[in-house]
Amino acid sequence: QVQIVESGGGLVQPGGSLTLSCAASGSDFTAYAMGWYRQAPGKELERVARISRTGTTDYADWGKGRFTISSINAKNAVSLEMASLKPEDTAVYYCFVELALQTLQGRGTQVTVTS
Repeated sequence: QVQIVESGGGLVQPGGSLTLSCAASGSDFTAYAMGWYRQAPGKELERVARISRTGTTDYADWGKGRFTISSINAKNAVSLEMASLKPEDTAVYYCFVELALQTLQGRGTQVTVTS
């Protein structure tokens, strides 16, 4: 069984920065990619960023230039550095892990951008 733990959410002012972290643990699994979704109140789940096991990254258009996803020690852990945050970035951010046959996601961490 794979466990996913996110951390780093919180309250930040517009224009500020925040870094989220995610670690996946368990026995005998291969993460082909990891990344982040987010869901704002009243809106659908959307993908923020993804990094493959080979290091290829991709971002939602609105996140390019502001968000950076990185592998931590190249071992089933990722971080998401968020800069120039806007109120519309307020959402619950969920880490996801792509396995061979399914994608799992964590419980989420709240990010609130407000003055």
